[in-house]
Amino acid sequence: MRKLLALLSMLSVIIYSCASVETNEEGLSNPKYYHDSVQKLSEVIVYDIFSPPVASRNYAYPNIAAYEVLAATHDEYNSLSGQINGFSTGPQIDDQEISPAVAAIEAFITTAKHFIFSEQKLLDYQEELYQTLRDQGISKKVFNNSVAAHVIQYSASDNYKQTRTFPKYSITNDESKWRPTPPGYMDGIEPHWKEIRPFVLDSSNQFVPQPPTQFDMTEGSQFYKETMEVYEVVKNRTEETKEIASFWDCNPYVLNITGHVMHASKKITPGGHWIGITELACQKAKADLATTIEAYTLTSIALADGFISCWDEKYRSNLVRPETIINEYIDEDWVPTLQTPPFPEHTSGHSVISRAAAVALTSIFGDNFQFDDTVELAYGLPVRSFESFYAASDEAAVSRLYGGIHYRPAIDYGVDQGDKVGKLILDRLTMKK
Repeated sequence: MRKLLALLSMLSVIIYSCASVETNEEGLSNPKYYHDSVQKLSEVIVYDIFSPPVASRNYAYPNIAAYEVLAATHDEYNSLSGQINGFSTGPQIDDQEISPAVAAIEAFITTAKHFIFSEQKLLDYQEELYQTLRDQGISKKVFNNSVAAHVIQYSASDNYKQTRTFPKYSITNDESKWRPTPPGYMDGIEPHWKEIRPFVLDSSNQFVPQPPTQFDMTEGSQFYKETMEVYEVVKNRTEETKEIASFWDCNPYVLNITGHVMHASKKITPGGHWIGITELACQKAKADLATTIEAYTLTSIALADGFISCWDEKYRSNLVRPETIINEYIDEDWVPTLQTPPFPEHTSGHSVISRAAAVALTSIFGDNFQFDDTVELAYGLPVRSFESFYAASDEAAVSRLYGGIHYRPAIDYGVDQGDKVGKLILDRLTMKK
């Protein structure tokens, strides 16, 4: 184990008393506490209504902070310093002075609080968790916050703050370009997300997918056929296709209209769904705390870079959504099964990030890893079962056709795009020695 190589003044600590009580380090290493912390962050992300790209960022940095504690206190793990873009070596940790398990959770929570609005919710959870740990027999343990501070400082240079001041999406008169859709007619979300620093990708446009089919609503044209496919799939939808569409909806802000009354409902983001799948995989595999943190970190990085890659293409091709074209050219009363998200169509975000996450999870848990996906139970949806992470990602991708919000090329090209993102991450990150 590594010893203290920096002054103790570098450490921000919280010390609990009762030094005469032995701490049960094995009990503290129960991954349940880390899963609970990630779940609490997911709850706050839903509550605060973060968009899917922003939510992926909110997951990545806290997991990286926890992972860096893991790497500092476990000889078999490598730091991400020099492996992810712009990340330098942080403060060293003396594992004789801390509980590595608690320090990882502390790093996760402390970092997560920096990325959310409802900080008090995490503070309340943190105090409840530490009371539980004290009841478990925690003694004079130092909770190390220096790693969290280092990761938060690192996040400040990813251009997120600067993009908050960039101009909004501008609507054009070009009918092939994206326009806000009913019922909310919301502005385009994160039109400058390609400016966010990726974690592993060289740039947002490293994997530019094939472009969408050229816009042409002449009957018999390829684009017309693709549009009609969306129209017919929704018009002839079955209970199975409706269930698949709803299961993978993952729209964080859905507007519901009943008569003249409109109200919003909140749901988990698509990245949050895959974070939930990560928990399910860890639990089924009986993964220890180290493997659990590794899985969350690798998956969250894949999700974050997947969104950056996808959003780069979305606002380059800037393709109009099926709902707009079908209402204008085919059937003014047609309504998609799912509410159309407020950003351009090509490529499908679900296709990209689901395949990137599937690549990451398969690298840890193997192919043909059967699991029951219970993530959406909290939102009133039934369990769906999959034979592998790739099978789940395939269904997530095609769900966007079933939902009436994507043309076929956005799905197929998006899967390929996400596959390239995921495999590049595996090729470049060496998390274990």
